[in-house]
Amino acid sequence: MKVIIGGKPAPATPEVKTVCVDEDSAGQRVDNFLMRQFKGVPKTHIYRMIRSGEVRVNKGRVAADTRLETGDLVRLPPVRLSERVAEKEQAMADRVARGVPARDFTVLLEDEYLMALNKPAGVAVHGGSGVSFGVIEQLRMARPAAKFLELVHRLDRETSGILLVAKKRSALKALQDQFRERQTGKTYLAMVRGQWPARLKVLDKPLHKYLLDGNEAQAGERRVKVVSRDDPNGMPSVTLVKVLASSPDYSLLEVTIKTGRTHQIRVHLASEDHPILGDDKYGDFELNRALARAGAQPALKRMFLHAWRLQLNHPVTGARLELLADLPPELAQFSAAALPQQPSA
Repeated sequence: MKVIIGGKPAPATPEVKTVCVDEDSAGQRVDNFLMRQFKGVPKTHIYRMIRSGEVRVNKGRVAADTRLETGDLVRLPPVRLSERVAEKEQAMADRVARGVPARDFTVLLEDEYLMALNKPAGVAVHGGSGVSFGVIEQLRMARPAAKFLELVHRLDRETSGILLVAKKRSALKALQDQFRERQTGKTYLAMVRGQWPARLKVLDKPLHKYLLDGNEAQAGERRVKVVSRDDPNGMPSVTLVKVLASSPDYSLLEVTIKTGRTHQIRVHLASEDHPILGDDKYGDFELNRALARAGAQPALKRMFLHAWRLQLNHPVTGARLELLADLPPELAQFSAAALPQQPSA
């Protein structure tokens, strides 16, 4: 019988579960294993469960750093998900029950270890504030038989282009290690206001991440700014810029990032007084409105930033891979109308 409280189904009573560790989870620490099992549960609560002995492996107590082996039986204590996480999972279950299809993403490359998608603009990579279904949730819904699907890295919601998803935990770790150790090559295409100086090829201003204060309409939102080189909060950041095509009004740039700071490209380019067209956080808002206005020629209704090329080593074979994602039609059309010559890309 389904109990209704206040117009909503009562949350199911959590139960003890036992999970058998498969080959893909072998070698993982207990705490990291639990964080994947209990998405949305605070880390402090997970560590408290381990210390109290509620979590057991093969009926014995374990420490947070205990490594799991294939075939281990892990006791998962009853945990009630936060209301937000529970509502999100229920919403996904409802969509599946109604037969609502998951969004179809263009797959650039796929094997048993990884998947490279061409993410469209306007789609968050994962659910969060105000977003129930991001790329990863849609992907899991479309592939219910998949045991493991995790984002390797992030792209801003309004940025299109190459996004990597790991299909095995070992691949996730190997790929994230490559990103952290800067063994990958990440190149974007961006169009900015004005004529970019050809001599300006390296941007290396430190960046600092902060939250907007309570006096602003977007209070609490994350922002990034350039700071002085002696600022203790500044994070070293390096962006390489190459001009592909330009006019007095616009420049199409090939931008390679050597560090992966939040909003790095957007802030670095804007700091040189050449903001990315359509950028709603660091851009020229008046120009953005003019380009998005009905009947504008050329017209642009999104940010012109596209993750175009990604170079990496395959997480298992070690083979060097180069992935390419063509400019989406709306950006290609704007580029053709706004610039006198087309990029070599």
